[in-house]
Amino acid sequence: MAVLVIDAVDAAVPTAQALARGGVMSIELTLRTDVALDAIREIKAGVPGMTVGAGTLIFPEQVQAVVDAGADFGVAPGFLPSVAEAAVDAGLPFAPGIAVPSDVEGALSIGFRVLKFYPAEPMGGLRYLTAMSAPYAHLGLRFVPLGGVNMLNLESYLSSPLVGAVGGSWIASRELINAADWRQIETNAREATALAARIKAVTE
Repeated sequence: MAVLVIDAVDAAVPTAQALARGGVMSIELTLRTDVALDAIREIKAGVPGMTVGAGTLIFPEQVQAVVDAGADFGVAPGFLPSVAEAAVDAGLPFAPGIAVPSDVEGALSIGFRVLKFYPAEPMGGLRYLTAMSAPYAHLGLRFVPLGGVNMLNLESYLSSPLVGAVGGSWIASRELINAADWRQIETNAREATALAARIKAVTE
């Protein structure tokens, strides 16, 4: 999953098209700029088949806004009950952010089983996630690590049974998007999807 920060709405569709050409068909478009909601609408209309998530959901009122924009799912950097409950009420598939056991238990109390592990590498990476999540192993939780994930550690994350998916901004960084470097974004996406396919073939 590519994590995007879009500063200009006219960059939204070309970015998503470059990712799609490279095989990445799922994105988290963060609500960090004024054009984020419009960018979600543009990608949903202009890039068929792209799964578009809305990231950085930190206020309850943002939930309905991203639903109205056509987002397929939502993601938060942390766990805030009011945001999680708003997602449930709106019927929006949602992954709250977790970093410590109390976050996990809060998310469990509302019924979530897919959780964003953030910030993954600064928190201690896969080794930390494995230890922290051990008391909940019987519940079948799946984690989506973000924050410091890149081509150097992608294999270790994707090889773990705890990890359902990974995300990162390196595939289509803000700098690459603003430079309109669609070729490099496509290349990054192709490399990431090729590595993921090799890992899947080995682990299945």
